[in-house]
Amino acid sequence: MKNFLLIIFSVILGVAGQLSLKHGVGIASGETSSRIAQSLDVKSIFAFLQTAVTNKFVLAGFLCYLISAASWLIILSRVDLSYAYPLISIGYIIIVVLSKYIFDEPVTGMRIAGTLLVCSGVFLLLRS
Repeated sequence: MKNFLLIIFSVILGVAGQLSLKHGVGIASGETSSRIAQSLDVKSIFAFLQTAVTNKFVLAGFLCYLISAASWLIILSRVDLSYAYPLISIGYIIIVVLSKYIFDEPVTGMRIAGTLLVCSGVFLLLRS
Protein backbone atom coordinates (compact mmCIF):
# COMPACT_ATOMS: atom_id res chain seq x y z
CA MET A 1 0.00 0.00 0.00
CA LYS A 2 2.89 2.35 0.78
CA ASN A 3 4.33 1.86 -2.70
CA PHE A 4 0.94 2.47 -4.31
CA LEU A 5 0.60 5.75 -2.39
CA LEU A 6 4.09 6.79 -3.48
CA ILE A 7 3.13 6.10 -7.10
CA ILE A 8 -0.03 8.19 -6.70
CA PHE A 9 2.05 10.98 -5.12
CA SER A 10 4.41 10.93 -8.10
CA VAL A 11 1.52 10.94 -10.57
CA ILE A 12 -0.20 13.85 -8.81
CA LEU A 13 3.03 15.84 -8.84
CA GLY A 14 3.37 15.11 -12.55
CA VAL A 15 -0.17 16.38 -13.11
CA ALA A 16 0.51 19.48 -11.02
CA GLY A 17 3.64 20.05 -13.10
CA GLN A 18 1.71 19.80 -16.38
CA LEU A 19 -1.04 22.15 -15.18
CA SER A 20 1.47 24.65 -13.89
CA LEU A 21 3.52 24.53 -17.11
CA LYS A 22 0.37 24.98 -19.21
CA HIS A 23 -0.69 28.00 -17.17
CA GLY A 24 2.81 29.47 -17.24
CA VAL A 25 3.31 29.15 -20.98
CA GLY A 26 -0.19 30.53 -21.50
CA ILE A 27 0.93 33.65 -19.67
CA ALA A 28 4.26 33.71 -21.51
CA SER A 29 2.65 33.29 -24.92
CA GLY A 30 0.26 36.13 -24.09
CA GLU A 31 3.22 38.37 -23.31
CA THR A 32 5.08 37.41 -26.49
CA SER A 33 2.18 36.45 -28.75
CA SER A 34 2.55 39.34 -31.16
CA ARG A 35 6.15 38.36 -31.87
CA ILE A 36 5.31 34.66 -32.19
CA ALA A 37 2.25 35.29 -34.36
CA GLN A 38 4.18 37.45 -36.82
CA SER A 39 6.84 34.89 -37.61
CA LEU A 40 8.15 31.69 -36.18
CA ASP A 41 11.81 32.57 -36.35
CA VAL A 42 14.66 31.81 -33.96
CA LYS A 43 14.50 35.25 -32.36
CA SER A 44 10.78 35.02 -31.51
CA ILE A 45 11.15 31.46 -30.24
CA PHE A 46 14.06 32.53 -28.03
CA ALA A 47 12.02 35.48 -26.72
CA PHE A 48 9.13 33.14 -25.89
CA LEU A 49 11.39 30.64 -24.13
CA GLN A 50 13.11 33.41 -22.20
CA THR A 51 9.73 34.71 -21.03
CA ALA A 52 8.49 31.19 -20.26
CA VAL A 53 11.44 29.98 -18.20
CA THR A 54 11.33 33.07 -16.01
CA ASN A 55 7.61 32.61 -15.29
CA LYS A 56 6.90 31.46 -11.72
CA PHE A 57 4.32 28.90 -12.89
CA VAL A 58 6.78 27.33 -15.33
CA LEU A 59 9.41 27.19 -12.60
CA ALA A 60 6.87 25.61 -10.21
CA GLY A 61 5.99 23.07 -12.93
CA PHE A 62 9.63 22.09 -13.32
CA LEU A 63 9.97 21.79 -9.53
CA CYS A 64 6.96 19.46 -9.44
CA TYR A 65 8.58 17.36 -12.17
CA LEU A 66 11.87 17.25 -10.28
CA ILE A 67 10.20 15.98 -7.11
CA SER A 68 8.07 13.57 -9.15
CA ALA A 69 11.18 12.20 -10.87
CA ALA A 70 12.96 11.76 -7.53
CA SER A 71 9.98 9.87 -6.10
CA TRP A 72 9.83 7.79 -9.29
CA LEU A 73 13.41 6.65 -8.67
CA ILE A 74 12.35 5.40 -5.24
CA ILE A 75 9.35 3.66 -6.80
CA LEU A 76 11.53 1.92 -9.39
CA SER A 77 13.78 0.58 -6.64
CA ARG A 78 10.77 -0.97 -4.84
CA VAL A 79 8.25 -2.30 -7.38
CA ASP A 80 8.12 -3.93 -10.79
CA LEU A 81 8.13 -1.45 -13.65
CA SER A 82 5.34 -3.43 -15.30
CA TYR A 83 3.18 -2.66 -12.25
CA ALA A 84 4.19 0.96 -11.65
CA TYR A 85 4.29 2.34 -15.18
CA PRO A 86 0.66 1.68 -16.14
CA LEU A 87 -0.42 3.66 -13.09
CA ILE A 88 1.01 6.78 -14.73
CA SER A 89 -2.09 6.69 -16.93
CA ILE A 90 -4.14 7.81 -13.92
CA GLY A 91 -2.55 11.17 -14.63
CA TYR A 92 -4.15 11.18 -18.09
CA ILE A 93 -7.58 10.91 -16.53
CA ILE A 94 -6.90 13.67 -14.03
CA ILE A 95 -5.49 15.92 -16.77
CA VAL A 96 -8.57 15.49 -18.99
CA VAL A 97 -10.91 16.40 -16.13
CA LEU A 98 -8.87 19.31 -14.79
CA SER A 99 -8.15 20.71 -18.26
CA LYS A 100 -11.88 20.98 -18.79
CA TYR A 101 -12.48 22.86 -15.54
CA ILE A 102 -9.28 24.88 -15.17
CA PHE A 103 -8.52 25.81 -18.79
CA ASP A 104 -12.04 25.41 -20.21
CA GLU A 105 -10.73 23.01 -22.84
CA PRO A 106 -13.27 21.07 -24.89
CA VAL A 107 -13.68 17.49 -23.71
CA THR A 108 -15.44 15.66 -26.50
CA GLY A 109 -17.08 12.26 -26.42
CA MET A 110 -14.05 10.81 -28.20
CA ARG A 111 -11.72 12.12 -25.49
CA ILE A 112 -13.93 10.66 -22.80
CA ALA A 113 -14.10 7.34 -24.67
CA GLY A 114 -10.32 7.31 -25.09
CA THR A 115 -9.81 8.08 -21.42
CA LEU A 116 -12.21 5.28 -20.43
CA LEU A 117 -10.35 2.93 -22.76
CA VAL A 118 -7.08 3.82 -21.04
CA CYS A 119 -8.73 3.24 -17.64
CA SER A 120 -9.95 -0.18 -18.76
CA GLY A 121 -6.51 -1.13 -19.96
CA VAL A 122 -4.89 -0.05 -16.70
CA PHE A 123 -7.49 -2.00 -14.75
CA LEU A 124 -6.69 -5.13 -16.77
CA LEU A 125 -2.95 -4.68 -16.30
CA LEU A 126 -3.30 -4.24 -12.56
CA ARG A 127 -5.49 -7.35 -12.27
CA SER A 128 -2.82 -9.54 -13.85
